[in-house]
Amino acid sequence: MSDKVLLDYGSGGKASQRLIGELFLKHFDNPELRRMNDGALLTISGRIAVSTDTFTVDPPFFPGGDIGRLAVHGTVNDVSMMGAAPRYLTCGFLIEEGLEMATLERIVESLGKAAREAGVWVVTGDTKVVPHGAADKIFINTTGIGELIVDPAPAGDRAAAGDAILISGSMGDHGLAILSTRQGLSFDTPVLSDCASLNHIVAGVLRAAPDVHVLRDPTRGGLATTLNEIALASDVTCEIEEERIPVRPEVRGGCSLLGLDPLYLANEGKFLCILPESQAEAALAAMRADPLGAGAVRIGTVVTKERADAPGRVVLKTGLGGRRLLGMLEGEQLPRIC
Repeated sequence: MSDKVLLDYGSGGKASQRLIGELFLKHFDNPELRRMNDGALLTISGRIAVSTDTFTVDPPFFPGGDIGRLAVHGTVNDVSMMGAAPRYLTCGFLIEEGLEMATLERIVESLGKAAREAGVWVVTGDTKVVPHGAADKIFINTTGIGELIVDPAPAGDRAAAGDAILISGSMGDHGLAILSTRQGLSFDTPVLSDCASLNHIVAGVLRAAPDVHVLRDPTRGGLATTLNEIALASDVTCEIEEERIPVRPEVRGGCSLLGLDPLYLANEGKFLCILPESQAEAALAAMRADPLGAGAVRIGTVVTKERADAPGRVVLKTGLGGRRLLGMLEGEQLPRIC
């Protein structure tokens, strides 16, 4: 193959076949993909969960991850948040002509490694090459398919009064890692993305606490926006305590310097769990038993109608004893974040 991506590689002819056979198949190899059909025949029993996402992160390589790993983690996590075990991925690439082939292979290799770590197969996909200047390096779309492991499944409209609100770890790591790399900023302690697949830790939580009402990964818009979405969908008020929300000192310092709020920054390896009070301790123990949930804490409660200021709101109890409303993020705080 050429040392750069050529338009021919998206033509569907011999060059496309070489790209698939010598690059994608090498890193994604599994029996179904090896059949080289236009689709895949999959075996899944019972109800399934499906999610799709497109990744345009800039820069494509960042501290703690890259666009290849993110394309796996993001979709695996979305399927997991539906109470399902991810099994398969489809993968579509939109590549700018002239991209270094070594760069593409680095991304594909990373994506394949992340898929193996998550225990999912990349079973089919598509590749398009566009002229130089018509895109920015590379965009990746992944669709995930998983098998439901709890029924009823967690959903954003199932939060109920009295539920505990848990978070698996620190907030804002991914957003600040991307921003600092993009702007060439450095801190005394490096800020790394929390980019990770959460399917294994989520499965452990669902075994320990099968009556989980809501699972959600607070990606774009961060914790505050995600909680607002849940409060609106469930017609409840989420009351959280500022001092309980974990934020790494280096992230807090970077946000202070840049005028950002870590509660609105993207995360790519953390999740919210909202469930009955009676199962909160079991869920926290299951989270903390996994390295990805070592920092898991309870941050608040879904309050009763009598205590709520109004349904569909998120109330932050500040460290000084005050209360303020947290709204949704307005506008695009950090574009091309995932």
